[in-house]
Amino acid sequence: MALEQSESLRRNLIAFDVAAGIPAGATVTVVTLKLNMSRTIVDEFDVNLHRVSTNWNQGTSDQIGEEGGLNPVPPTANDATWIHGEFDAALWNTPGGNFESAASATTPADGVGSYSSSTPQLVADVQSWLADPTSNFGWILIGDETTPSTKRLDSRGYSNADNRPEWKIDFEL
Repeated sequence: MALEQSESLRRNLIAFDVAAGIPAGATVTVVTLKLNMSRTIVDEFDVNLHRVSTNWNQGTSDQIGEEGGLNPVPPTANDATWIHGEFDAALWNTPGGNFESAASATTPADGVGSYSSSTPQLVADVQSWLADPTSNFGWILIGDETTPSTKRLDSRGYSNADNRPEWKIDFEL
C-alpha cells in the first residue's frame, strides 16, 4: 500500500499476523523478510524498514496500470494515506506515518529482483508482537526521499504469487 504525499513521494506499509503463525510462548530465533522489486529506473539506494507505532488500515483503492501516474486514484474508506492511518477516520501524528526513528533493517536495493533482510531487530520486533499482538502494526518501508526515484516493490495483490512479500520465521518452543 502506498502512502501518497505527492506524485513522486511514496512509502509502503507491510504487516503480517504473527500470532496466527507462531505458538504463544515460542522464542523467535530468525526472521527473514523477502520483498521483490519489479521496476526501477534509478541506481541503488537503501530501503529502510521502520517499526510502525500506531494502527493503520487498508481500503479498497487500487491503481490500475502504472502506479501513481498522472491520474492517481482517490483513497477509499480505511486506506492509509500520507496524512491518514485510516482514511477518513484517523490521522497520523506525523504526516507520512507514525514509526520508530531507528530502522529495524536496511537493505540496499538496486536492480529488479528479490531482496531479503534478516537482523536481530527484526527478531526483536516479531518477538514483541508475539508477546503483545495488539502492538503489531508492522513496518513502513522508506527509501531515499531526497532525490526523484522510481522503485516498485510488489505487494500482496501482485499477479505473480512468487513475487509477493513473504517472511520466514524460525522459532523454538
